[in-house]
Amino acid sequence: MPRGETLRKPAASYTATEAKNEFGRILEKAIKGQTVVITKHDTPKAVLISIDEFDALKREPEHKLNTLSAEFDSLLARMQTAQARSGMSAAFNASPKQLGKAAVRAARQRD
Repeated sequence: MPRGETLRKPAASYTATEAKNEFGRILEKAIKGQTVVITKHDTPKAVLISIDEFDALKREPEHKLNTLSAEFDSLLARMQTAQARSGMSAAFNASPKQLGKAAVRAARQRD
């Protein structure tokens, strides 16, 4: 199972009136990991989830940002090698004719 994903029970749906009248029972469902959808006029209006699920959802954007930061740092490190600097220097100092030949070679390699 992917990181951050938990085995969830199917969502339970209750009207706002049912949620008001049976809050204790509905809260227990959420605490046990079931997502509770609260509807008004047959339209979902709110969701009740456990604090564990809420905390996991709050951490997810930070996890994604940390992953992207690590990928960026790795890419930047690869771009800082002597070979990469040499290649960039050659590209920036190349004549239009040399760039054209390189583009044709690259296109042929893709085919």
